[in-house]
Amino acid sequence: MSGPQEEALVEAQAQTVDRTDVARGAGLAAVARLGALIEVVSQPAYTWMFGLTGYGIYVVLWAAVNILANLLDLALGQALQRIVPAIANREEQHGAVRFALVVSTGLGIVAAIAISLSAPMLAGWVASAPGDAAKLPQAIAIFAWSLPLWIFVETATAAARAMRAFGPEIRLRIFWEQVARLIFAAGFFFAGTGFEGLLFGHLASLALTAWLSWKLLARYFDPALLLKAPLPSGLRKESLATGLAMLPPALARRAYNDLPPILLNAMIPGSGGATAAGLFGIARKIASIPLIVRQSFLYVLAPLASAQAAVDRKEIAPLYSFSTHLSLLLAVPLAGLLILIAADLLTAFAPGAGEALMVLIILLAARAAEAALGPATPIIEMIGHRGLPLLNSLAGLAIWLALGIWLVPDMGATGMAIAVSAAVVLTALLAIIELYWADRVAPFGHGFLRAAVAAAGCIALLWGVGELLAPFGQRVRAISLFLLFWPSLWLTLRLGLLPEDKQGLGKAAAKLRL
Repeated sequence: MSGPQEEALVEAQAQTVDRTDVARGAGLAAVARLGALIEVVSQPAYTWMFGLTGYGIYVVLWAAVNILANLLDLALGQALQRIVPAIANREEQHGAVRFALVVSTGLGIVAAIAISLSAPMLAGWVASAPGDAAKLPQAIAIFAWSLPLWIFVETATAAARAMRAFGPEIRLRIFWEQVARLIFAAGFFFAGTGFEGLLFGHLASLALTAWLSWKLLARYFDPALLLKAPLPSGLRKESLATGLAMLPPALARRAYNDLPPILLNAMIPGSGGATAAGLFGIARKIASIPLIVRQSFLYVLAPLASAQAAVDRKEIAPLYSFSTHLSLLLAVPLAGLLILIAADLLTAFAPGAGEALMVLIILLAARAAEAALGPATPIIEMIGHRGLPLLNSLAGLAIWLALGIWLVPDMGATGMAIAVSAAVVLTALLAIIELYWADRVAPFGHGFLRAAVAAAGCIALLWGVGELLAPFGQRVRAISLFLLFWPSLWLTLRLGLLPEDKQGLGKAAAKLRL
């Protein structure tokens, strides 16, 4: 890429960011992330095909891969979102991306070799049914290669996101990966495999996604230049320093999601440990649906905040306020709906999944609180406060461990959900306090109360209608609430958004008659 195209890209990166940029990027990301709803079908299907115990083994092993991936990539993908938008020289941009890909994926390959060689020993640490234990070593040895594949996908798509390519990379990672995984897993199931069929299907889908990630990367970076771009010492040091500063909070966020099923599996022997991990995994998957909204803003605000900070830090406040209002008005009512129909959602999974009800409700409540607090965390990470995310992570991990040690022995998965939820909310609270302290960006400024009242009103309306419909049965109630949710959400947006927020939505606000 050269000449006019290069100049246009550099000029675009230097432009001031406004509400419209946030809305456009978040809209693309949200539409792409709707592919995550495939999991509403695929996860129940996996429990029916491979059983709760087999699904639990898969949850544990994939959680372990996720944690290792976040450790071994050294947060270089996140560093690219901070570094690339601030670099005007295209050759240096390519050098930063090349360095991140080589280091992170290289470490993943080394780890995969080590795991494959030690698979028999590692299999002894995974609780499973007696019939599955004999297959675990081979399954772990093969599944280990999902580690470098996933690291490559994470780093490559982060590089594309640094160029403000929000929709394509999320569509690739969420939609196509999930579709491929379901198809491959079903193929292995019908071929007569056991739980390992789900692992192999996942590995095959990651291989396909990695290839598509390279194709995506080639749309925004010159492949030939990526292979030969110089790696200046200063750029390498800056990339590593930025990544390592972001690594602890990244690991903490991943630990909240993936470490609980691993710990539950380790604490409960035999098939009970695999089942407990599966139940927590089911609750976590459903509770992640409101994250479609929150993560859309997280994905967008990270590189946009970095670009805006390079132009005028004072203009970050309107972006944060706009994102908080929309996150509150969309994610909180959605979490409320899911809490109201949680019991019915669990009936879609294999028998026994109903035991995850309380875990699901607690995790959904935490996601609602996190959304209401706004996306302060990525802004703090991207505008130069390297030490604050580390402080937040340590505080979150401390409260999680303290509550976990206290509650899990008596309450099991429910106690783990309480501990994780407290840590997630505390981390979000600390981020908004720090953002105000460091840059005087008010967390609950003009328009927040209006949005909060509108969101609470939406949930109250759904709850009231649900009570009236209770005599007609749970299924009638759940379907009715789902249908009522959409006009209620429209009314919530119409009443809860400020005029300038609606203006930031552009044509979407006019089409929706907000």
